[in-house]
Amino acid sequence: MLFSSVTFLYAFLPVVLILYFIAPKKLKNPVLLISSLFFYYFGERTYTIILFVSSISDWVWSILIEKYRGKKRTKIFLALSILINLGLLGFFKYADFFIGNINALLGTQIPLTNVPLPIGISFFTFQTMSYTIDVYRGNAKAQTNLVSFATFVCLFPQLIAGPIVRYTDIAQELDNRKHTFENVSKGLRRFTLGLGKKVLLANAMGEMCKDLLALDERSVLMYWLYAIAFALQIYLDFSAYSDMAIGLGRIFGFKFPENFNYPFVSKSITEFWRRWHMTLGSWFRDYVYFPLGGSRTTTLKWLRNILVVWMITGFWHGAEWNFVLWGLYFGILLMAEKLYFGKILNKCGVVVQHVYVIFTVLISFVIFSVEKLSDIGTFVGGLFGVGAQALSTTNVLYLLDSYAVLLVLCVVASLPFPKKLYQRFGETKTGQKLYTVLEPLTVGIVLVVCTAFLVDGSFNPFLYFRF
Repeated sequence: MLFSSVTFLYAFLPVVLILYFIAPKKLKNPVLLISSLFFYYFGERTYTIILFVSSISDWVWSILIEKYRGKKRTKIFLALSILINLGLLGFFKYADFFIGNINALLGTQIPLTNVPLPIGISFFTFQTMSYTIDVYRGNAKAQTNLVSFATFVCLFPQLIAGPIVRYTDIAQELDNRKHTFENVSKGLRRFTLGLGKKVLLANAMGEMCKDLLALDERSVLMYWLYAIAFALQIYLDFSAYSDMAIGLGRIFGFKFPENFNYPFVSKSITEFWRRWHMTLGSWFRDYVYFPLGGSRTTTLKWLRNILVVWMITGFWHGAEWNFVLWGLYFGILLMAEKLYFGKILNKCGVVVQHVYVIFTVLISFVIFSVEKLSDIGTFVGGLFGVGAQALSTTNVLYLLDSYAVLLVLCVVASLPFPKKLYQRFGETKTGQKLYTVLEPLTVGIVLVVCTAFLVDGSFNPFLYFRF
């Protein structure tokens, strides 16, 4: 069930909100848990059982780890937790990838499993795995209440596409959270503005990508416009979902971690990855990079650690070679910055730094977007005129003219200055008075306009569902 769907907005969410807020405190978690399971069951009827397996498995292992803390058997419990989580993820997401590559390499004919990918499995397996690791490390106390723990795992605002919420982020709020009118108000505002970002902007960039690819002509301008539109689409799409998730979480009394911080204003790739999908980056840092030794080791091992982390980061996004190459691409850039290029970059002006980041990021998302490995050469080469039929064509210019205003709006929405202007004006007496009226009015207008687009059956994909 998409957040940006009429079913969610006008059937599921209102019913859940009513049931949740009329329920007494001791029943709020059960209401959320049942609602979340129904939410998942609505889109994944066959695989809802995986949520049960993941929840009960890590709940049991964490209790055993805490009970036998200090004894050797705790390592076995931790290993079993990790193996079960990675086993589920590996079978459903990567089995056919490995079988296909073995068949291609050895000429064998091992049949593919053809099992569908459970929605959100990359997110909730990482959440449960980090919980067990934190209990083993002593960073979290094992949750003995299965309903409370299952609520954490299955919580529908962040279940399908994050942000990756760790147990330690909301441990206190699971059993003791406050519900205020301010939280509900701010949560609804954050959710609705995220909805507008998704339906009105991200979807428009998705339409632009589709229209560009539908053209018969392949020009340099077409490839660059596609790179720009896709980069804007994936940022607006995913950050919008994070906004909606964070907003919903706040309505229910949870404070989820931020996931994006205007990454396109970065002055280096290192900074870009501190601002992009921050919960995933911190997860790999704490549970893969640091255990490997991080930077506190020899230079060769340090570089190895970076490459391993970024290869896994790419592979996490999808069971295709282009995702692995995408991860290694960023790993190589980060190694270059940390070794010597970063020092050169720091001496350059801000304009050069921004151009460097935008240029390298656009190329990265071209690699990310292709469906076939062979298309990488075609699309990346096309950016530089290799294989392109012309610099531009009449049809491409027509599409550029048609989407020009939306492109500008999407670029503006990807930058922090509108938010800063909004906050500064809100600090004035005039702003405070106007916002009292304008904020709810704006939220209402955005909701009505988005609803009109959704009822009309407009283009409404969500890119990260496949991960």
